[in-house]
Amino acid sequence: MNKTMRSTAMAVLLSFSSSFIVAPVHAAIVSTEEAVVMHQQQDRSELKQFFDREDIAKALQARGVSPEAAKARVDSMTEEEAQKLAAHIENAPAGAGVLGILFTVFIVLLVTDILGLTKVFPFTRSVR
Repeated sequence: MNKTMRSTAMAVLLSFSSSFIVAPVHAAIVSTEEAVVMHQQQDRSELKQFFDREDIAKALQARGVSPEAAKARVDSMTEEEAQKLAAHIENAPAGAGVLGILFTVFIVLLVTDILGLTKVFPFTRSVR
């Protein structure tokens, strides 16, 4: 038992001592101008990635605009326009068809309740 406790204590000591080994870290001060430029580049890259999506590309082509032309237009935008468009896309409602999905789920649950497969709604009576 003494040998087991000693080996366990050594393992615990080794794990604790290895957790204190810290890798060197390099940090530098970022100027305001560099931060603004990085943010602006991020807005433009997010817009270009948005136009790379398959559903967006199809919608653009249906309106007679190629995704490459849309990306070229993003490159020609001013910083303010790119920032506004990125913010607009980010805040756009993502679940426009949520009401239809909820209605479909309600109908499916209602039918399964009537068939006796589930018991979700108290106002239904099973046919079984």
